[in-house]
Formats: sequence, C-alpha cells, structure tokens
Amino acid sequence: MRIVNKEEFTLYQQEMLEYLQEGKLFVYPTDTIYGIGCDATNAEAVAKVRAAKSRPNNPFSVIAPSREWIVQHCEVTDEQLAELPGPVTIVAKLRNPQVIAHNVSGNQSIGVRLPNHWIADVIKAFGKPIVTTSVNKQGEMYAREVDDIPGEIKSKVHVAISEGELVGRPSKIINTLSNETIAR
Repeated sequence: MRIVNKEEFTLYQQEMLEYLQEGKLFVYPTDTIYGIGCDATNAEAVAKVRAAKSRPNNPFSVIAPSREWIVQHCEVTDEQLAELPGPVTIVAKLRNPQVIAHNVSGNQSIGVRLPNHWIADVIKAFGKPIVTTSVNKQGEMYAREVDDIPGEIKSKVHVAISEGELVGRPSKIINTLSNETIAR
C-alpha cells in the first residue's frame, strides 16, 4: 500500500483517478473517519472491498460526485439535501439501480454521502460515485489513522491518503425509507 499525503495526492491526482478507473482500492480521509472505497460502478472492485472487510452482504454507501447526482438518482427531499455536505449518510430509494454496481447495496436503496471535505472535490473530478465504508474488518473498530489499518486490508489497498489522526465519528444516518435518524 502506497501512503501519500494530501499534497502528494493532489500532485498525482490524475494518476490516482486512473487507479480508481482500473478497479483499484484506496483509503481516504473524510469529514468523519477514514474510508475505504472504489468505483461504485465496478462490481469487481466492489467485491474486492467486500473481501478486504470480510463483509459479504451488508450494503455499502457511496460518496456521490455531486448534489445533482443525488437529486437525479435518489428520492430525497430538499430538507434532507439541506443536511449535505456534512457528516451525514442519507439512505434513499434509488430511481435507477443501474447507476451503481449490483453488489453495492443489493436492493433498491442506497446510503449516499457528500462529505464536507476536500475529498468530495476528488470524487466530483472522478465523475462517478465511490463506495464509502469504514476501514476495518466487520465488527472491529474503525481506523482513526492510516497506521491503524489492519495488515490484511493494507495488502489489498493500492493507495492510502493520510491526513494524520481523524477524531470524527461515523456519519449520522438519515433513513428516508423509515423516517429514522441514527446518530453514531
């Protein structure tokens, strides 16, 4: 796993986006915690994230490339959209499930994020949603810094963007399907 800081990532951003296009995994900081992800339209890459996390079935969320993408592809209200960008995941019905790989969420809904963080600009430049899930094995504590990433996950990740220790918590979940909000 190659570790880069924000400046190095910015310098080589086009190369990094090509890695995503090729189906490689990466670890990145957000406004909450470190995430592990890939191109959410690439089923083979999504399967790699599932294998790395030992998470065969639970749905993943995505970071959307823009608010417009969310409005176009998800059933959300203006009130729910007002929460974004920020440390929130909105679970919403997908208008067209084909906009993500079948193995991202496994149903007609998706958790969608738009972090209040520079990584959102990277995803916008990529132009497609990316899988976003905490960097940990299922049931274990999430990584607060790149050094906390378990070795078996590190071996499957191509690049990690380090911002030092992140002191956030996983995002608040707003489930539009059940009108439930879960603060974590």
